[in-house]
Amino acid sequence: MKLGVISDCFRRSTEESIAMAAELGLDGIQIYAVSGDFCPDRLSADDIRHYRKFLADRHLEVSALCGDLGGHGFERREDNAEKIRRTKAIVELACAFDCKVVTTHIGVIPADDSCERYGVMLEALRECGGYAHSHGVTLAIETGPEVAPILNGFVRAAGEGVGVNLDPANFVMVTGQDPAQAVRLLGDRIVHTHLKDGKMLKKSDPVEIYRCVAEGGIEALNVADYFIETPIGEGDVNFDAYLTALTEVGYNGYLTIERETGADPAADIRHAVRYAREHFRTLD
Repeated sequence: MKLGVISDCFRRSTEESIAMAAELGLDGIQIYAVSGDFCPDRLSADDIRHYRKFLADRHLEVSALCGDLGGHGFERREDNAEKIRRTKAIVELACAFDCKVVTTHIGVIPADDSCERYGVMLEALRECGGYAHSHGVTLAIETGPEVAPILNGFVRAAGEGVGVNLDPANFVMVTGQDPAQAVRLLGDRIVHTHLKDGKMLKKSDPVEIYRCVAEGGIEALNVADYFIETPIGEGDVNFDAYLTALTEVGYNGYLTIERETGADPAADIRHAVRYAREHFRTLD
């Protein structure tokens, strides 16, 4: 497996983040492509050539683009035409960087596949996934508010071009789902992963958690009451079991470090790199 990092976690410019990833000897970097330097509406052909060279000179590839458009994901039909347009533009940008994965949160998948919201979300993901597949890209839904069986059913119903970005800490912190069990269920649909750790402090309603985030951002919810993201190795993710499961299902892609909180995320990223190299035998 390869080791990467999400550029935004350094809290620096894109070029500074790429340089820091190179200094750590990483294989790749996941870049936020919704706004800022990598917004498809802002990048010119010259910009793309510049960033391609900047990455190549530092022996880095783009592990994935983050195409998370925020809000309620694809839950609301009235929002989806614009979100589908923007998602397709991010898929095209991924192709420009020889990148095969675009990750995103899609909202909360209902447990009842007969409800209207499930159908609205499925329709949007089939269109986005079909477009991604035609370009050799997979649109990867990040694990979050639903347990693995619900996500698995949705992803397989969505068809070609739709996969999973597996974040083990999101399972541990929000749903209590065992990440290793999730890996074995989702199997060949896993195309990218996040390397993150955390703890659930109190059982919560995942639907309410993600509603608050959708409507007011993470600041709208006192997450410290419910869960905490920790540096790698200090939370409740069983990385031995998780990595074993990934190996069993044949996953050989990226473990991409994500650190969304903390006073010094860059230091926590450096710690995560050391931890992974010391503990993960599956790294190339």
